[in-house]
Amino acid sequence: MGFKSQIHQFSAEDVNLIEKTTRFQGFFQIEEYLVSHKLFNGGTSKVLSREIFERGDAVAVMPFDPVRQSVVVVEQFRTGALRAGGNPWLIEFIAGMFSEDESPTDVAVREAKEEADISLEEDKLQHVMSYLSSPGGTSEQLHLYVAPVDASNVGGVYGLEEEGEDIKVHELPLKEALSLVNNGTINNAMTIIGIQWLALNQEQLLRDWQV
Repeated sequence: MGFKSQIHQFSAEDVNLIEKTTRFQGFFQIEEYLVSHKLFNGGTSKVLSREIFERGDAVAVMPFDPVRQSVVVVEQFRTGALRAGGNPWLIEFIAGMFSEDESPTDVAVREAKEEADISLEEDKLQHVMSYLSSPGGTSEQLHLYVAPVDASNVGGVYGLEEEGEDIKVHELPLKEALSLVNNGTINNAMTIIGIQWLALNQEQLLRDWQV
């Protein structure tokens, strides 16, 4: 049964999924959904055709050094950033997609090692939030975590050669990371959301981690 919060008038129970058809199948896939749903002013919508990009869910982790008040981020080329006309080498938090039978914390630990040569302790990972990346066109849900780290010796270039990864690791003071958000240098949602969350919650994190 779908959950209805006090603000929501409807839930998933108020949607009729008529048909779902795969329109493209590659590394990712595109599904065409035929749906109808209840309307705020009463009645039911006409049958709607919506193409949804299915790429699976992802996990991002924010390695945060509570002593140095810094975050570990990675820099890598992103083809999807080319159309916007800015710099396609993006500053991001460590992130990756699920492999078979992995938990979100499994992904966070694996990706931290692959992308930044950081060894995270799984039991110290803290779930921050899970959010829909762009639900008008994709079903992807991103699970965001934070983890304590000693960032004093991070750096270098990593990534899996067989996946064409070329990833440079940076340590940024949290204040500098916020400045890079404000001036548009950091321009991807995952990292903006994470840095803003850290700015709002760093004092509570320090108490929780007894720093």
